[in-house]
Amino acid sequence: MQDPLPPAAAAMSPDDLLLAVGRARDRAAFAALFGHFAPRLKAYLRRLGADAPAAEELVQEVMLLVWRRAETFDPAQASAATWVFTIARNRRIDALRREQRPEIDPDDPALVPDPVEPADHALQAAQDSGRLRAAIRELPPEQAELLRMAYFEDKPHSVIAAERGLPLGTVKSRLRLALERLRKALRDPS
Repeated sequence: MQDPLPPAAAAMSPDDLLLAVGRARDRAAFAALFGHFAPRLKAYLRRLGADAPAAEELVQEVMLLVWRRAETFDPAQASAATWVFTIARNRRIDALRREQRPEIDPDDPALVPDPVEPADHALQAAQDSGRLRAAIRELPPEQAELLRMAYFEDKPHSVIAAERGLPLGTVKSRLRLALERLRKALRDPS
């Protein structure tokens, strides 16, 4: 059972209680303030969407801030209720922001950098790329152009035929011939 409040603290207004806490760190005034605001704050925080345990936790945080910052309360600027509920609203916003920004998991695969390609693989890829470019330059111009459109611009054969004014069979034949020449050129690196 809690100690009963002194009659003087019980009869004071919330503004006077908050001033007493701020000026003299009056524990009885704070207990009266806590008794007055805690249930109201919990109901308010529940209406803002906090579940019961979160609301209770926030009430504790708010009342701790009220104790620590009571000397900054100015009754000329706002009432005690406005001041306390503003703190509660701000703490709720802070809690929501913490929930929306989860902690970073250093083991998350998305955060692990791609492995560095070994130098011999990079050299081999550069050489292969050079050989491919040289082989494409050796193709007849009409085959090289159709190859560029089909594989580098990702155009369907029917679109290439329409753009070039060629029959679809001709486009397919030229592409097949171009690919066969590339295969041969890349197999024989002479």
